[in-house]
Amino acid sequence: MSDTPFYTGITNADDFIRINDGRLALAKSALDALLAVTGPRTVENTLRPYDRILMHLDAVGSQASLMENVHPDDAVRSAGEVLGQKAAAFGAELSLNRPLYDALAAVSTEGADEVTRHYLEKTLRDFRLSGVDKDDATRAAIKAVRDELVLISQEFARNIREDVRTVTVEDAGELEGLPQDYIDRHPPGTDGRITLTINYPDAVPVFTYAKSEALRKRMYMEFNNRAHPKNMAVLDRLIAARDRLAKLLGFPSWAACVTADKMVQSERNAAEFIERIAGASLSRSDADFRQLLERKRADVPDAETVHPWESGYYSELVRKSQYDFDAQSVRPYFPYPKVKEGVLAVTGRLFGVEFRRNDAAPVWHPSVECYEMYDGGALAGRFYLDMHPRENKYNHAAQFGVRNGVAGVQVPEAALVCNFPGGDPGDPGLMEHRDVETFFHEFGHLLHSLFAGRQPWIGVSGISTEWDFVEVPSQLMEEWAWDASVLRSFAHHHRTGEPIPEPLVAQMRRADEFGKGLQVRQQMFYAKLSLSCYDRDPALVDTDALVKELRARYTPYRSVEGTHFQASFGHLDGYSAVYYTYMWSLVIAKDFFGQFDKKNMMEATVAKQYRDTVLSRGGSRPAMELVREFLGREFTYDAWKSWLEQ
Repeated sequence: MSDTPFYTGITNADDFIRINDGRLALAKSALDALLAVTGPRTVENTLRPYDRILMHLDAVGSQASLMENVHPDDAVRSAGEVLGQKAAAFGAELSLNRPLYDALAAVSTEGADEVTRHYLEKTLRDFRLSGVDKDDATRAAIKAVRDELVLISQEFARNIREDVRTVTVEDAGELEGLPQDYIDRHPPGTDGRITLTINYPDAVPVFTYAKSEALRKRMYMEFNNRAHPKNMAVLDRLIAARDRLAKLLGFPSWAACVTADKMVQSERNAAEFIERIAGASLSRSDADFRQLLERKRADVPDAETVHPWESGYYSELVRKSQYDFDAQSVRPYFPYPKVKEGVLAVTGRLFGVEFRRNDAAPVWHPSVECYEMYDGGALAGRFYLDMHPRENKYNHAAQFGVRNGVAGVQVPEAALVCNFPGGDPGDPGLMEHRDVETFFHEFGHLLHSLFAGRQPWIGVSGISTEWDFVEVPSQLMEEWAWDASVLRSFAHHHRTGEPIPEPLVAQMRRADEFGKGLQVRQQMFYAKLSLSCYDRDPALVDTDALVKELRARYTPYRSVEGTHFQASFGHLDGYSAVYYTYMWSLVIAKDFFGQFDKKNMMEATVAKQYRDTVLSRGGSRPAMELVREFLGREFTYDAWKSWLEQ
């Protein structure tokens, strides 16, 4: 079984290209051999070789994407882009290969197990959705558009990644209200000016704590103009190309095409879901906004509205004045190294696995750490933590697949890529609680990837379930970031070592109840924007106009003239029309959480059931069946409504 770390043998771009070109060559040779088989088509002579082709293709595509987004060497990042194009092109050819489809369709599954039958059915469906049953000219056109989309997507992501803007502070007094450790990290330069970036560790504290409205607004303008103007035209091309692809595949729009294989089943159902959630949260959102405006009027008596760059600041002041909670009071308990140790300890104990640091594994940057997951004493997975900002690195938070596992063949590997405080000598890396929550969220994805990495087929291994289910494990995992006993196990003051006081956690939980309505309506704005970019004729899509219209419809805020946040809203590429999936998954996650003992969050019985029936299954069964098996019924909105209204 292959258990060698994926980065082994890579010292430069040439090594990376050579290794992955070799994988693609193996995949192409395997395809030739598969098509040359004579006689009856069987699982062993057709489906098994096909799965091995996907194994090579998965490794190339996943590792190319990771290196494109994180490697410090521009040559390796460029190699990642080129290899990503090659992998996508081969994948497109594969999905449109009619002889291959015919060979797989001829496979007999008599006597095969349930997972194998589901895998083959899912594979044939995906071939049809890819257009394999179209005529030669249409398949060629589909291939051309898919190749074009790879280049557009890479350009869109590159423009976001590389546009790290700065905000200049002429007067240090503008930093009033910000945490002292933040101020210490940003000393004036030789010219007396202080430079802040729009990366999350710099930007979020400004939005939350800075008393200077001028500073908050300057940061807001730069933060919401990342990749502008470059990505405006790129986004238009992206939307138009996806529409052309949908029409070639026989769908009226990309939204209809991309929802066809989701739990939601159609773009109409997705739109109805968005309106259902928006309606349920309206009164709560209105009440939240009234509280914000009332608090602002304490400072500005004639204020008639709250501007977007003020929402975080006044939300913090509301939590202070009405909920007796100051977010800065918990930061000293969340130094990054302790949070990392805590996430590993909590999840290891909860799910019955052990995490061990592997300092010998090669990595792409000195700050990256490698860990291995052991289950019953046996190596069960490997992951990498790339957790702090640096130049030309992906600037959000995500789990990247590296290599899907296959039982008895290869262990799964994945990477967490985040932008948390810390990483520099002498910097304790004090995190906001929202950062801690994000860490648990992304680790939920990682656990899903690793636990599901022991399926017999790579095609159903890892996070290969329906897209509108993939956020369930991550959003469920966030719940452990709010439990006092869990937090006290690792949230210790970086100077005194004292665990976070239970009353302080209770205050934090109570204060978190404020703003839920606003948050949900904001999510529905994103979801409707995502859907609206792709459910109509691209000639009718003016993204600036859509942002303005939909923000006014779903939120109490108005668009700020001169900003173009959609230029850096990467989900308009990655999630395209289906951003609704975050809230869809949250509804399921809240229902799942109801099965756990909230008075004993580390009780392992339900966690084991969840691991066995959901996480470990990957895509080996339809998501709705996993839901029914874990809950013993269909999911409902009851738990989500209780969460919203509490």
